[in-house]
Amino acid sequence: MTTIIKNPRVTEKASNANEQNVYTFDIAKSANKTEIKKAVFTLYKVLPVRINVLSVPRKTIMSKGKIGTRGGGKKAVVYLKGGDKIEFI
Repeated sequence: MTTIIKNPRVTEKASNANEQNVYTFDIAKSANKTEIKKAVFTLYKVLPVRINVLSVPRKTIMSKGKIGTRGGGKKAVVYLKGGDKIEFI
């Protein structure tokens, strides 16, 4: 279960969404919505109301004059009920 959710996605947009009980996580490429729902419940003891899964595209970058790639993968946007909350330490 813990390999499905890699880590919370900490960005400005995700931090602003936390106020509306919406949390964003980086997830494994093979994960689906039911696996994510179970993993969130086992890790944080809250039951999601809705889950959206989005793919994050790879981006081409230039570092020290050489072309490379960065990123790629999937992210999950998890919606919770009004009283539920997830605390990140």
